[in-house]
Amino acid sequence: MALYTVNLPKWKKDEVEAIKAHAQEFALTGLVDLQGIPASQLQEMRRDLRGSAVLKMTRNTLIEHAFNDQGEPIRGLNDYIDGQSALIYTNENPFSLYKKLQQTMSKMTARAGDIAPENIIVEKGPTAFKPGPIVGEFQQAGIPAAIEGGKVVIRETKTFVKAGEEITAKQADVLAKLDIRPMDVGLSLQVAYYDGVFYEPSVLAIDETEYFNNIVTATQQAFNLSVNAVYPTAATVETIIAKAVGEARNLGVEAVVYESGVVEMIIGRANAQANALKGVVE
Repeated sequence: MALYTVNLPKWKKDEVEAIKAHAQEFALTGLVDLQGIPASQLQEMRRDLRGSAVLKMTRNTLIEHAFNDQGEPIRGLNDYIDGQSALIYTNENPFSLYKKLQQTMSKMTARAGDIAPENIIVEKGPTAFKPGPIVGEFQQAGIPAAIEGGKVVIRETKTFVKAGEEITAKQADVLAKLDIRPMDVGLSLQVAYYDGVFYEPSVLAIDETEYFNNIVTATQQAFNLSVNAVYPTAATVETIIAKAVGEARNLGVEAVVYESGVVEMIIGRANAQANALKGVVE
């Protein structure tokens, strides 16, 4: 029974039912943050996702009602609702969706009140500005600026805003004038619910090349361990046998054991030693 929607007006009930229907229709239900995305860019993102994912914008309270109606475990999505959350549905796996959403990101100029996602660096060197009040503006904002050769130059590389700090109006103005775009704007995945598991961005943000190389390294190390521990598997049994044969032959040569496959090596070794001795004597 829809206990959480019983007193809602009809249009809200219909919206809640649509949210629930999508969650049952698609393998993955997720939340994305729309904060700071211009309307024109959002429409472009929706077009790019068409055919692979459905983006649904609605009120946070209605999202909460829908998942409360559905109960555990999907109601756990409500814990991740924050800011301007929207719903996203797809039949792709969470890693594929995360990668696709990362491709929607673009660099934008900062606004006053934005939080720096990483250290914002202003590099030293000449600018496109001619001498004028801009020098004072840079200096007041904390950028070491001067006039050289008829142009405004930044005298040294400086960490202008540290990661996690709020960008002031003055800093935002200077960054815009220098055409430094520090803000990643796009569909930011807050969480994905897939096959009964919640996937957060920290889990999905993997370097595929590094991940592949780690698998290759682990495979090589496992192979070597199996061979050195003489633990035969389908992949290592031939190498183990070949290694054992080689070690047995070497032992036979050292112990001068006249066996087939060894005697030729013993004779060859004796001949080499004789020739070496002959060279010393002569």
